Amino acid sequence: MSSQSKPRILLIEDEAPIRRFLTIVAASAGFETEEAERGRAGVELAATTAPDVVILDLGLPDMDGKAVITAIREWSQVPILVLSVRDAENEKIAALDAGADDYVTKPFATGELMARLRALLRNRKSPDTEPSTIVAGDLQVDLARHEVTLAGEEIKLTRKEFEVLALLSKFAGRLVTHRQLLSMVWGPAHLEDAHYLRIAVAHIRDKLGDDAAEPRFIVTEPGVGYRLIAGE
Repeated sequence: MSSQSKPRILLIEDEAPIRRFLTIVAASAGFETEEAERGRAGVELAATTAPDVVILDLGLPDMDGKAVITAIREWSQVPILVLSVRDAENEKIAALDAGADDYVTKPFATGELMARLRALLRNRKSPDTEPSTIVAGDLQVDLARHEVTLAGEEIKLTRKEFEVLALLSKFAGRLVTHRQLLSMVWGPAHLEDAHYLRIAVAHIRDKLGDDAAEPRFIVTEPGVGYRLIAGE
């Protein structure tokens, strides 16, 4: 995306009224929109138009949205936000594990949807340009030095606590599932050991003075995962 062009959304949604509504909302927020009403057409447009972000419904007439995610992830890391009426925990987890970056259920608040899109775009980085220090408000996570500071004061974390916070920082603004965190921090043999993760996150919050009910840094998506609130 050049500095002169508007960010482009690929909207894969079979319901025409929702497509029209989202196109109007996106235009008012400074986005351009390309539309597809079927999954296969959406995959083709993702390949040919190089969108900056994808909004994807799961209930498409020709293929399940999770299959669309899998197809796009074979060759692209474009941010994908699922927008679906399916609110079951297992659906959210399956979509995120397939490669989606965020999940919003219908009905939705347009302000929150646009904020999540902006967060995905802010944190879209190539491996060559990924910073070694990630900032979220007055929290700084130095990935190279394995150091965390809050308002300039160093925060002492254990190795596992740092690895959890580092992963959330790398994907700031995006939802990271329990399974992804457990696999990447503790290893694939510990996918069912969710208590490890709960304890680590509780300790991180305690050390950062973060309130789970009114978070400044780590947001809980119940039953699904965690998101680090992206800094400006």
